Amino acid sequence: MTTPTIPDPREPNNLPPTTINPDLAAERAQTPFNPLSITHFLDGGSEVTTRRRQLESWIIRDPTGIFSNDDNNYLHRTERHTRALAKFVRLVELCRAAGVASNTANKVDGTNAIQHMEGEIIATPEFSTLISTISDDPLPTSLHFVMFVPNILTLCDAEQQSRWLPLCRDWKMIGCYAQTELGHGSNIRALETTATFLKESDGAKEGGEWIINSPTLTSTKFWPGTLGKTANHAMVIAQLIDGEGKPKGIHNFLVPLRSMEDHTLLEGVETGDIGPKIGYNNMDNGFASFDNVRIPRRNMAMRFATVDEGGNYGKVDGGSSSDAASKVAYITMMQVRAYIIHMSSEALSMACTIAIRYSAIRRQGYNADADTKRNNNAPNEFQVLDYRQQQYRLLPLLAASYAIHFTGKHVLARLKNIEHQLVSGTATITKTVVGDIHATTSSLKSFATGFTADGIEDCRKACGGHGFLVCSGLVELSNTYLQSCTVEGDNQMLPQQVVKVLLKLVGAMQAGDEALLKEYEVTDMNYLVAPLKALMENGGDVPTKSTFAFPSNTTTKDFLDVPTLLKAFQHRSACLLLDVAMQLQSSMATSSAQQAWNDALLAMARASRAHASYLLLRDFSNGLQEEQLKGSTSSLGPKELTVLSQCLTLLALYWMDQFLEDFLQIQCLSSSHIPHLRQALLDTLTAVRPSAVGLCDARDFSDFRLKSALGRYDGDVYPAIMKAARQDPLNKESSDEGGVGLGYDESLKKLIAGGVGEYHRSGSEGDGGMKKQAGLSGTMSRL
Repeated sequence: MTTPTIPDPREPNNLPPTTINPDLAAERAQTPFNPLSITHFLDGGSEVTTRRRQLESWIIRDPTGIFSNDDNNYLHRTERHTRALAKFVRLVELCRAAGVASNTANKVDGTNAIQHMEGEIIATPEFSTLISTISDDPLPTSLHFVMFVPNILTLCDAEQQSRWLPLCRDWKMIGCYAQTELGHGSNIRALETTATFLKESDGAKEGGEWIINSPTLTSTKFWPGTLGKTANHAMVIAQLIDGEGKPKGIHNFLVPLRSMEDHTLLEGVETGDIGPKIGYNNMDNGFASFDNVRIPRRNMAMRFATVDEGGNYGKVDGGSSSDAASKVAYITMMQVRAYIIHMSSEALSMACTIAIRYSAIRRQGYNADADTKRNNNAPNEFQVLDYRQQQYRLLPLLAASYAIHFTGKHVLARLKNIEHQLVSGTATITKTVVGDIHATTSSLKSFATGFTADGIEDCRKACGGHGFLVCSGLVELSNTYLQSCTVEGDNQMLPQQVVKVLLKLVGAMQAGDEALLKEYEVTDMNYLVAPLKALMENGGDVPTKSTFAFPSNTTTKDFLDVPTLLKAFQHRSACLLLDVAMQLQSSMATSSAQQAWNDALLAMARASRAHASYLLLRDFSNGLQEEQLKGSTSSLGPKELTVLSQCLTLLALYWMDQFLEDFLQIQCLSSSHIPHLRQALLDTLTAVRPSAVGLCDARDFSDFRLKSALGRYDGDVYPAIMKAARQDPLNKESSDEGGVGLGYDESLKKLIAGGVGEYHRSGSEGDGGMKKQAGLSGTMSRL
């Protein structure tokens, strides 16, 4: 039985499905808010939503059919890689034909350095939307616009930009970012690739040259995306050795890899693909080694540091911006981390959309309380989404996807502002501010990506057996996303960097350095000052006891108060941080600093996790408050704000329950509070449940993007599963018209018709014992 059709609102001119699953229709009918209002908010306005849908239609309805993902699951990675290249070329053709970026002009700063190149499509919102719509892993060219061009924009001077950016814009120069080596990743100071300056008097070409060399096997660049077969240039990160033979640290060098005429490798360069991976197999993650490759002196990024024709190293502006280059490099790296954080929201919400829609459709377990029957007297089974454990598995993940959106948006905006101030010199950016944004992005990247990766897998498991099918869409989504836990800083390593920065605040407070503490007022760490001050005044032993605790007479209703929950998370973070500081101070009295640090790593991971979870909840809360203050000018009305506030409460309670040990350890909670906490959690699950499908619909994912038989907008799940099964080459290809399977004639026939597996009793009449089969007699005798 099906219900009359309702329009699919996401794709312009899209014919709506002829039927809608009745359970999904009922879910949408009971949604207590307008999902489209949240869609407009997420996009940035109704006009932006309309434009995004129009752009998506370019991809979905492209007459060439090149963007189809229907047979992705059945292709070898070589085919997927080459087809992904074809998709990108077609995308560029569409952008140029439609005039994307045709009306943009060069935008420069006070030093004439280019901030935006005329006609550059990769800097436009249209390009970002189109890339997302293609929904086919990362495209092989991705590192060109994610890392290579941003490096030229931020670290190269005006003259270098004027030479290279037009080539990038016109796709003559396609680059990658080559930092990671076979033997070194996050510890960039230990990178082994060298760039040694050669003076003209010593045999170099006019003006001097750099000799790029990979002196050891472990210095081979390994893992950079786009490097293997696609890029013809690389921004190589190498140890600079000046004209006097003195090392000057890590710097960036633009190194040609391949001919821009025929794509052949240049002399001294070896590159290749690193081989199959868990996911990301469209991308040619590559290796590269350099055998004394010579490049011009001016191929060193020289916006903040230079080497003259004599090989003399110097800072721009006589050293007044001596730390500017490192700060800008930091910001560039952190922007990539911020994008990873922001994209976590999308990946998690896609998984939730699939799992929640399917859980609304899938029924299991006879409902003994119901009198009605469904589908021709079939038992009236429960919707899987009505089971509490399914709600506990999925609804907090959905809430977290919205929280990560708010935080990702906040962090990206802050980074853009800091980068602008650094590059333009319009404001002084202190090391405290740079350290703070580094701690913010590191903690959030570590926590959000780990939470998202686990969440996607939980969504897959929540779909039962069908979640194990590749056509669920969750398998590829998970495999593709997993790299986020390692790329741009391993999630287990980053907490050390976070706590190292946070401990500086503890040190400043212990020293009473008021001037330094003033710098923290504009940082994300500032929330720690008040609770740390109270804790330090109280003193005490490890574990630190919170100066805030829920009263003994706390009720279930009290656990629904968001400001109180945020205060608990704030004090948790402060206590766990102070625990690390006190543990280090105590340990260093009896062991080396290195051993004390190593012993504190587990405590650091807890402190970093606490910092990240507070920031996520705080940004979610602040974002909703900002929209509430906008009143009628916000896309979010009272009903939308209500359901998102319920999501905020749910997420805070869920994390308090998940990390209950932390709150009990610091004595913010006692065991008597746990029943009230968990009842509040149940009540909030009940409140969010009617909105679950609507909150998924609000993310506005087309079926084209989801690529899921289980998460379809129309809910027509079971025919879609069967269609995917029949499409498998194992079913489509047979050795004859009778449906005989592949491999029958070569192998299976020997068992079924050839008698290979027949049992013959040893010594039976007629065979003289065990049958002697060709080629086996010698083997049998040896056995």
